Amino acid sequence: MKRVVTALFLVPIAVYSALFAPWWILFTVVAIVALLAFREYASITGSFAPLGYVAGILILAVPTKAPQHETILLIILSTLAAMCLILSANDPAKGFARAAALVLGIVYIFGSWKTGILLHDINPNWLMFGLMVNWIGDTGAFYVGRSFGRHKLAPSVSPGKSWEGAAASVVTGVAAGMIYLPLTIKGTSLLAAGLLALAANIAGQVGDLGESAIKRAAGVKSDPVPNVAS
Repeated sequence: MKRVVTALFLVPIAVYSALFAPWWILFTVVAIVALLAFREYASITGSFAPLGYVAGILILAVPTKAPQHETILLIILSTLAAMCLILSANDPAKGFARAAALVLGIVYIFGSWKTGILLHDINPNWLMFGLMVNWIGDTGAFYVGRSFGRHKLAPSVSPGKSWEGAAASVVTGVAAGMIYLPLTIKGTSLLAAGLLALAANIAGQVGDLGESAIKRAAGVKSDPVPNVAS
């Protein structure tokens, strides 16, 4: 029920921001979501959050029409700043781990949301396509996995996920993409839409497992009572 209530609240905001809102509203929503995600990530990994916030916002704010080497330069400068944290740490080993986690978080979180902005600037329907494929895929995985999941997908990382749920995510996500993309992006074939949806769905599932692995490695995600959730 909590999942449904959250979706009913957040999905309309996301759809409006992706498809209809002025650019500054989209940027504000993306920036807030990215900052909240990095805040959680920093608390889990112990990385230096203030530097991540500044570097992340700068990466998001780089004009999409500007040469992409500006974004790369920001990432390089962030890495150099993270190396300074190693030098100032009392324990170099811990300092290195925190610095590595900081750079990974900047690239993974803010870099991912930057691609969302880039997709939107090409055509808002591309951003909506990526969001929808993963939303519908997650829904299919949850309900099919809970009802029929028997074979664990990655028990050491996320015991609740099953191969049945993963397959349902692919099927529902690809089906949604093959319907949505040809209707909104003229000239897109069913084959191209299906392959793009497949790639987006798999990337989403791998990213979800990666997040679970980070939480488990940090000791935040404990072993649940065995059940099948997705």
